Amino acid sequence: MNDSGIFSRKGYLDEDYHYFHLKDSSGQEHSFHFHEFNKVVLLLSGRVDYIVENTTYPLQPWSVLLVPHHAIHKAVIDVSEPYERIILYLDSDFLDRVLPNAGLMACFEAADRSGQYILLPDARQREELTALLRSFEAAMDDTLRGAEAMRDTLIMQFFILLNRIRPAGEPAAETRSPRMDPKIRDTLAHISENLSGDLSVDTLAARVFLSRYYFMRLFKAQTGDTVHAYIRQKRLLHAARLIREGMPAAQAASACGFHDYSVFNRAFRSSFDIRPADLQKRP
Repeated sequence: MNDSGIFSRKGYLDEDYHYFHLKDSSGQEHSFHFHEFNKVVLLLSGRVDYIVENTTYPLQPWSVLLVPHHAIHKAVIDVSEPYERIILYLDSDFLDRVLPNAGLMACFEAADRSGQYILLPDARQREELTALLRSFEAAMDDTLRGAEAMRDTLIMQFFILLNRIRPAGEPAAETRSPRMDPKIRDTLAHISENLSGDLSVDTLAARVFLSRYYFMRLFKAQTGDTVHAYIRQKRLLHAARLIREGMPAAQAASACGFHDYSVFNRAFRSSFDIRPADLQKRP
């Protein structure tokens, strides 16, 4: 269960779920990324901010971060403190297959609709989470009879509990993205809303009344990525969603601001390790 080779670096999960319990002092993730599977992060200790789409969430111990399978995100980690967390990768269809009427993916669906990705368990729920995760880690010993079935059962219990935990609530306007410059926060929202439009550096910089050079430096400092790389990833992500929903690949490319299909095809294959047209054939 701890073999990280089970999933590819391009973001595909080859099993129903994958569980990690990690403690280290790793540096921040250097670029925004997304997965073709859902992700749960439970912070146990340390200081870390997660940027999900265009909002920064400072995590506190025992807060639960839900990252739906299409959400662009990255972690910004304070390396001065050990960073201990539980991470779970989950195939989007697993819970609906095993419990089709239970609605256990509702927590992800609600996070996706509201843009609010944090759950805050109360004291009793923390105790329940602790006991459940200890049982799961004990069941990772495959020499025990029924270990795999026990793990599957505990994953279902885990999501039953997550769906009962209170969401953190929409951050107030003055607290949204507290470490992000308002002009960059506004730019990220503008990018998300105008993926098919003119998103050149000059246009974006002029929109927030900054010089091209200063805007590029500020964007990189605030997001950890270049303007071009961030926009390309957002456009590819939206194109992938449109293709999965049935839109022809060429039409999706155009709708997301790619005017040269060969450029789109190369970028898509680099990010997803699959041709755009083949994405429609995936189950």
